[in-house]
Amino acid sequence: MTATTWNTDRPWRGIMVATTLPFREDLSVDHDAYAEHVAWLIANGCDGVVPNGSLGEYQTLTDAERAQVVRTAVEAAGDGARVMPGVAAYGSAESRRWAEQAAEAGCGSVLLLPPNTYRADAAAVRAHYTEVAGVGIPVVAYNNPFDTKVDLTPDLLARLHGDGSIVAVKEFSGDVRRAYEIAELAPELDLLIGADDVLLELAVAGAVGWIAGYPNAFPASCATLYHAAVAGDLATALPLYKSLHSLLRWDSKTEFVQSIKLSMDIAGRPGGPTRPPRHPLTGAIEAAVRTATEKAVAEGHH
Repeated sequence: MTATTWNTDRPWRGIMVATTLPFREDLSVDHDAYAEHVAWLIANGCDGVVPNGSLGEYQTLTDAERAQVVRTAVEAAGDGARVMPGVAAYGSAESRRWAEQAAEAGCGSVLLLPPNTYRADAAAVRAHYTEVAGVGIPVVAYNNPFDTKVDLTPDLLARLHGDGSIVAVKEFSGDVRRAYEIAELAPELDLLIGADDVLLELAVAGAVGWIAGYPNAFPASCATLYHAAVAGDLATALPLYKSLHSLLRWDSKTEFVQSIKLSMDIAGRPGGPTRPPRHPLTGAIEAAVRTATEKAVAEGHH
C-alpha cells in the first residue's frame, strides 16, 4: 500500500473532498441530496469527505444542522473513517465538543483551524490544539493565514506535532516552499494539499493527501490528476493540471463557495444556492467561472 493510498490507519490521506452543502429553495439543508452527493463522490474515485468546512458553509448552520450533516456524511460514506468533519469554533471548548460529536458519530479524523477571532500567539495556538486533541480523535491542522490571521508556520506545526496534538496539516498558504521545511522539522507530519491551484507543486513536494474543492464537480478527472501527481507521472498530470487550472484557482478566491457550486450546477451536480451573506455570482466573475466550467465539460472532464 503506497503512502498516498487511503487506509483506515491514516484515514486523512488520499482525496478528501471538502463538500459543498445543498440547500433547498427555502435554504433549508437538503440532507437527501447531500447523502447522494457523498456516495457519488466516493463512487467516482474520491476517498472521503470533509463536511462542515468553509465550503460547507458551516458558519451559517445551526448546531442541530451541523451535527446532522456529520451523521448524514457517515451514513452515506458507508465507513465513518472516511469522514473528517471541520470542528472550527470561536472557543476551544466548543471545538472540543464538535470533536467529541465527530468521535461519537464514528469519524476517522477532524479538521481544526487555529483560534480565528483574534491573533492568537503560539502558546494560545498550542493550548487550543491540545484541548481538542484530548478527545482522542486524530486532528488535522488547517493553516489558512489569510482568513484566520494566525499563521501555522513550519516551526509552529513542528511544535504542535511534537505536542502530540496533530497528525497532519492542510496547507493553504500557497507557499510551496514550506513543504520542504515542514518535512525537515517534522518528518512524520503528513502534508495535505490545501488549495486546489497548488496541487501539482505540493504533490511533487511530498504531499500524501488533498483536501479538495473542485472534485465536487469533476471527481473522476481530479482523481486522475491527483494520483498521477503524487506518483510523479508528470506526463499525465501536467496536461490535466493545465487543462483544469483555470477552474482550480477559484478554490483560492473569496468567491470559492459560489464558484464551485456554479460549476456543479453546470456539470449536473447539486450545487444550488448559498446562504447569506453569500450571494450568487454576477457579472465578470460569473462569466469567468461559467466559461472555465463549460470548457472543462467540453473537454470531457467529469
